[in-house]
Amino acid sequence: MRETFASQAPWFVAGPLLGLCVVAVLALVNGRLGVVGGFSDVVDRVSERSLRLGWKGTFLVGLVGGALLWALVSGGRAEDGYGWLTRTFSDPVVALALLVAGICIGLGAKTAGGCTAGNGLSGNAFGSRAALVATMTFMAVAVAATFVTKWIWGAAL
Repeated sequence: MRETFASQAPWFVAGPLLGLCVVAVLALVNGRLGVVGGFSDVVDRVSERSLRLGWKGTFLVGLVGGALLWALVSGGRAEDGYGWLTRTFSDPVVALALLVAGICIGLGAKTAGGCTAGNGLSGNAFGSRAALVATMTFMAVAVAATFVTKWIWGAAL
């Protein structure tokens, strides 16, 4: 059973499932699928001292809960997913880099009016030109950051 849960879903399963999630969110709540909106909803509710979440906050709680459930069912084998990065989480330099990257991603997502999921999945599916530009920017920066990170880590080794 552990082998079954340790592997990631193939693209031809995960892709259509994500697409169905976009369609389901549109059909059920007339909204766009995204994580930053859920995070913003949770932050807004906490700042108002309210326990009542909107659909976006509930989605975020479900996303985190689903990931935790998957970790429990699969035996918590996170090292299978992200290779060298996962193995080096205990390195303070990596932890700092991830913290800075997370802050940059959060600020960029708020500035772009949505995260990679909101713009890349929902925005592009709905034909938003702004989402297309945001997605192209996310991807270009991700590719550049990957090359720079590999170059820095390669020079350090």
